[in-house]
Amino acid sequence: MMTIAELFDLDKTIAAELFRGKTYPWEALADISDFILRLGETLSPEEFDHPAEGVWIAKDAKVFPSAYIGAPCIIDHEAEVRHCAFIRGSAIVGKGAVVGNSTELKNVVLFDRVQVPHYNYVGDSILGYKAHMGAGSITSNVKSDKTLVVVKSADEAVETGRKKVGAMLGDRVEVGCNSVLNPGTVIGRDSQVYPVSCVRGVIPAGSIFKDKDHIVPKK
Repeated sequence: MMTIAELFDLDKTIAAELFRGKTYPWEALADISDFILRLGETLSPEEFDHPAEGVWIAKDAKVFPSAYIGAPCIIDHEAEVRHCAFIRGSAIVGKGAVVGNSTELKNVVLFDRVQVPHYNYVGDSILGYKAHMGAGSITSNVKSDKTLVVVKSADEAVETGRKKVGAMLGDRVEVGCNSVLNPGTVIGRDSQVYPVSCVRGVIPAGSIFKDKDHIVPKK
């Protein structure tokens, strides 16, 4: 339940080509920055403004004046980047996505209609179509001992070869408020995480994460 095909509908992102030929989503993290710069040069100037080197913003997107947009970055159609959002760079914000007040993004892909609307940190992560992170929920992207991240399920461990890997959220995942997603967390499509949770490893699709000992199928 860790593969790109199992987690994401690639028709729901401008970044579909970023994932072609890859098996696991974290394999795309190293390529986000270069991909943005290549894709940006192909975007129509009739549809996208190019306000700074390496930055493309759809003309129908709404970016509040206090937001910081670092390069490279693409903000797709009808996205909303609210007051004091901090996009550090290497970020793709999908169609109709919401990046909220005081939310920080770094080396991420947000698929279409993702919502990270209130006080979120999302780093070295990929969030699938309509994924939603509740207020104050964050991705932790570096282990405390600074060793390379390994993604672990109940019966498999996959080495990422990276020191920085946040969370991979499948399509329509709901993360409750003030939750922490530990490095290398993968949450399958249509799963839900209770508020104030500490999540690690691989959570199966269609599950409810109550705590590490209580992960149950959705009814």
